[in-house]
Amino acid sequence: QVLSAILIDVVNIILRITAVLSIKSHQSQFTLDIAEVNGNWTPQEKALHEARLKAKAKRRVRKSSSRSESLSESLSGELADGDSHSPKGKVPVPNDRKSRTGKGRGLPKKGGAGGKGVWGAAGMVYEVEEPDVKDPNYDEIGDTVYATVVPELDERELEKTVNPIVQEYFEHGDTKEVQMLLRELNLGHHKYEFSSLAVSLSLEGKASHRELTSRLLRDLVGKELSESDMARAFDKILKELPDLMLDTPEAPQMLGQFIARAIADHALPMAFLDRYKGKVDCDHARAALDRAAVLLSMKREMVRLDNVWGVGGGLRPVKHLVKEMNLLLKEYLVSGEVKEAERCLRDLEVPHFHHELVYEAVVMVLESKGDTAVKMMCKLLQAFWKIGLVTVDQMNRGFQRVYDELPEINLDVPHAHSIMESFTDLCYQESVITKQLRDSCPSRGRKRFVSEGDGGLIKN
Repeated sequence: QVLSAILIDVVNIILRITAVLSIKSHQSQFTLDIAEVNGNWTPQEKALHEARLKAKAKRRVRKSSSRSESLSESLSGELADGDSHSPKGKVPVPNDRKSRTGKGRGLPKKGGAGGKGVWGAAGMVYEVEEPDVKDPNYDEIGDTVYATVVPELDERELEKTVNPIVQEYFEHGDTKEVQMLLRELNLGHHKYEFSSLAVSLSLEGKASHRELTSRLLRDLVGKELSESDMARAFDKILKELPDLMLDTPEAPQMLGQFIARAIADHALPMAFLDRYKGKVDCDHARAALDRAAVLLSMKREMVRLDNVWGVGGGLRPVKHLVKEMNLLLKEYLVSGEVKEAERCLRDLEVPHFHHELVYEAVVMVLESKGDTAVKMMCKLLQAFWKIGLVTVDQMNRGFQRVYDELPEINLDVPHAHSIMESFTDLCYQESVITKQLRDSCPSRGRKRFVSEGDGGLIKN
């Protein structure tokens, strides 16, 4: 409270001093005005009055010098008649958008293209600016080209990236798609490892996968890989062969076939085997190289070993598949080995064509003599049915094909209908076929002659 009271007193004192000073200034001005009227100026007052006039004249000269010297004489005459304090000799009009300084022609600024956020007038075409040498981004060669940089894959990322590509290739079999995917990757100096990973994956797969891998290696050489890259890949596989045998005991023989096929397809250099003569300490690697040498010696003319893996799956012609299934059934009738017949059927890799096996088995039963073939074929179909190798659809389709062709088969086998009925009953008892399929089996109608009085007609 004391401080606030003191502050209030100080403010009051300042206000009083200000009021006194303002009163004295007004009195002095009033005194000067009276002296000017009466002409009774002191020397000091007269000097002060002249200084004020000079300062006022300087302000007028400074304001008039800012006018444009390019004004016409007519405008200067008008200005002389008007007010000397106005640049154009007239009082400015409020909200007038014309220049106050006398410059310009009164047109809009930049022709109407100088507004905020505007690049230029409508329809204006900008010329190509020449590059500035002093620009820190100046390029002496020419235009700057921006390219997408793909980082190089390391060993861990390489395996994670390559494995899905190879697995998808086993499904579609399109080598061009694999080439396109490899172009998008930056394998760097690990490029050769793609071939080694593909071969390692195919060793654990089917024969059809190994055939597809051989085709892939053939198509990649000269485009995405070189012969030296392929040689480095097989060198690495030969070193890793003992580890591969833990999962695939037949790896040495398969690798030998891969090497022979690659040399025949010109994917590997001809001197690949010569580099290892007398320099191999590993027995497994020696077995693989010997296998390759044997296969190449069998083909004196260097043609492609297209049948080294066989033709897998649906790529085989139908006649060849029918022949293989006939041979499979005949060997089973001789040996009676269900496991061997199962292995042979799986190696064909045609689950969509198993109805042909059922058809051929039933036809062999109809053409056979005795009950041995009937029991053995029923046992074989029962085994395939239990393990799920032959599905319901394939089993029904095979029997239905025999039903449809039974009239033609009966021309060569007179008792085909009776044999078929007994075989279907046996298969139904062993739970090989359904009751509906057994009931749909056609039966041969018996023909008999009626008495002569009926005209010798034949009735069913």
